[in-house]
Amino acid sequence: MLSGIQPTGSLHIGNYLGALRNWVREQDRYENYFCIVDLHALTVPQDPEVLRAKTLEVAALYLASGLDPARCEIFLQSHVAAHTQLGWIMECLTPMGWLERMTQFKARSQAQGRERVGTGLFTYPALMAADILLYDADLVPVGDDQRQHIEYSRDVAQRMNSMYGEGTVHVPAPLIRDAGARVMGLDDPTVKMSKSIGAARPAHAIFMLDPPDVIRRKVSRAQTDAEPAVRPPVGAGVANLLDMYAALNDLSRDSAVEHFSSKPYSVLKSETADVLIGALEPIQTRYAELRADEAGLRRVLGESASRARVVAAATLERVQHAVGLL
Repeated sequence: MLSGIQPTGSLHIGNYLGALRNWVREQDRYENYFCIVDLHALTVPQDPEVLRAKTLEVAALYLASGLDPARCEIFLQSHVAAHTQLGWIMECLTPMGWLERMTQFKARSQAQGRERVGTGLFTYPALMAADILLYDADLVPVGDDQRQHIEYSRDVAQRMNSMYGEGTVHVPAPLIRDAGARVMGLDDPTVKMSKSIGAARPAHAIFMLDPPDVIRRKVSRAQTDAEPAVRPPVGAGVANLLDMYAALNDLSRDSAVEHFSSKPYSVLKSETADVLIGALEPIQTRYAELRADEAGLRRVLGESASRARVVAAATLERVQHAVGLL
């Protein structure tokens, strides 16, 4: 299994519930490769110092959340050169029409104009396919909004196998979970919680490094609805709080609704803030320890990248030979 997160913005509770917590729980179920996709971050302009700091921040949060480098690989995408080498081959095999249909490219180019959008945003699905195919990934855990990119990765893998022989690359499948996988914005529960929106509107998201008083303030201001208490059918804002409460307590939403039935929203918000703080405080404590030892953090990333290079090199060599490179 392979997955990764861009080191842009700040990781939020949606990243934790939808990705990190599941990765930690499944460390012994799969052979796992968790990269920090810093090359993908370059599809939009970045402040170099901020990007370096955020990269270390995400790495520390991976470890603080419970990922164990003895049981999975945790590395930077840019530290394994095979990603870009295979990415170029994927680009050469990809018709432009496939990339023009990608939702993210269409949305960004319509908003900013095609003349202003970087080429990397257009071609980055090819690099994402390379990320996946390098490790012969069976499964790629993603949100439903990334399903299109995994389908592209499958298409280009099948195209390569049809051109150069079955088994040239392994065809992956998406792993899309339902429980806790879609946390919505506190200020607008009709949109998925987002790092980029949170950067502009801090009240939008609960960030993993938010202190307890900030978490309580944000939850207390979260959008609910016009009803005075929790009663089904609940509105989107109430459902979002219930889902966070349920996910952090490993309950179903129905169980959460029953627990809060007829209670005022102040009780729902107070208890939801309690479980958020309880879940994040030990992560924040461990994060502070990891960031205080930057040399140790970099060592973990370097050792893991060394092991990942061996696996990636074998796939790259197989593909290079298949396409005719010496």
